[in-house]
Amino acid sequence: MNTDKAILYAYDVVKKSLDDFYDCFPTEQSENLVFGKFENVSWTTGFYEGILWLLYELTEDKKFYRSAKHHSALFHKRLQDRVELEHHDMGFLFSLSSVADYKITGDEQARLDGIEAAEWLLRRYQPKGRFIQAWGAMDDPESYRFIVDCMLNIPLLFWASETTGDSKYYNAAYNHMKTSIDNIIRHDASSYHTFFFDPVTNKPLRGETHQGFSDDSCWARGQAWAVYGLALCYRYTRDEAILPLYTRVTEYFIDHLPVDFVPYWDLIFGDGSGEPRDTSAAAIAVCGILEMSKYHENSVFSDAAQNMMTSLSEKYTTKSFPESNGILKDGMYSRKHGHEPECTSWGDYFYLEALMRMKNKDWNPYW
Repeated sequence: MNTDKAILYAYDVVKKSLDDFYDCFPTEQSENLVFGKFENVSWTTGFYEGILWLLYELTEDKKFYRSAKHHSALFHKRLQDRVELEHHDMGFLFSLSSVADYKITGDEQARLDGIEAAEWLLRRYQPKGRFIQAWGAMDDPESYRFIVDCMLNIPLLFWASETTGDSKYYNAAYNHMKTSIDNIIRHDASSYHTFFFDPVTNKPLRGETHQGFSDDSCWARGQAWAVYGLALCYRYTRDEAILPLYTRVTEYFIDHLPVDFVPYWDLIFGDGSGEPRDTSAAAIAVCGILEMSKYHENSVFSDAAQNMMTSLSEKYTTKSFPESNGILKDGMYSRKHGHEPECTSWGDYFYLEALMRMKNKDWNPYW
């Protein structure tokens, strides 16, 4: 694939709507491939700032820098006003905004905002269960569970430990990782979306799905979160026990790809099923494979990542839809909840991150 050409297309798409989203954010997903405007209230808004920082690093275009810094101020305000902070998605929000800002610019306020976000995430930690609770009141027995997505949120805690020297963040992140490995990954290396414990005995109860086809199937984006999450955990911990599990989880994902290397929304489906794809799952998995390749190269995985990106760039962008303000089509938010294939804010982000990783193997991730 032509990486530079793919980056240029993403640049053109985002730049044409830069002014439209200066004081707001794109919606979680598009409608007819067009993102609407959204306040900073969702778990997804960090992805837009992440896109701005990526395009600034890739092009040195100051327009992206100015917009990214303005959105950092919006995240600072979100913390000050305590808007939708009581959930586990603080990494999705603040790793790609405040932490990215600090890593690129050295802005001390951005660093402090990242630390404060880590404190909010730490409040979700259940010390008895040794996991970060996804949603709900911390004393609600029906909410005593975690989800696979949180593997992308705990890097915020690892980073906070590095920048402050306080091990409490690292310990919570590491314990959550271990609980995830022991419970949410099945024997065949597929993954549950969510896992419940008994809040009294702390006995593992059951795995279920919230967005996959069934409790026993394997939600494609969830498996991709596991691939990338394990790679990021290895980056911070260098725990050798992660490596064989990462290999098996990634093999499962790749083995269930269809002919064109872009997964259906649940890995139970294959060619001929008539089901929608989830391009965002492919982009997330590619980022995980490219991250782990810095430490342990696997030519089969690297070839699969290349094939996924070639397919995404050639068949699944919005090039044939000039009215679109998104980059990657056929993303699936939640088929189980009635969503249709669209552009998604996270799909666009991870696709662009994957392009960054292909362009610059020494790129410093925001996670």
